[in-house]
Amino acid sequence: MISYNGLLEKFKELLKNNALKFTKQRELILKFLYQNKGHYTPEDIYMLLKQQHPDVNIGIATVYRTLTLLEESHIVSSISFGIQGKKYELGLKKHHDHLICTQCGKIIEFYDEIIEERQEEIAKKFNFKMTGHTMKIEGICEACQKAESEA
Repeated sequence: MISYNGLLEKFKELLKNNALKFTKQRELILKFLYQNKGHYTPEDIYMLLKQQHPDVNIGIATVYRTLTLLEESHIVSSISFGIQGKKYELGLKKHHDHLICTQCGKIIEFYDEIIEERQEEIAKKFNFKMTGHTMKIEGICEACQKAESEA
């Protein structure tokens, strides 16, 4: 994976190319995603940054705009939860898919070579040039199943 300093330089270039200023607030958003593994809503990021850096004035709009820019540039990726919005993660790590618990919201990352190969076969069968994909399997995690059976 790219070093933080390498990512920061890429981010500064992205801001410059979009005629945007490099600010401490924008850097904190990038650094948060780099340092925290997981999937976060813009509101999660905003609240955690406010707690971690009470001296820095950061607005929720800055978080949304920065995430949009980072996603458009493939630095972060998101998983859509319909009307509940999106959750973001750093998009520079190795490709993976997601299992999502519809009860507690837990997200489990996984990679399966057979699924990857099968997708490529399907694209080839339909003479379709696949440029990427996302897989999201929804269901109920083990902990929630156990809690249901004990209730």
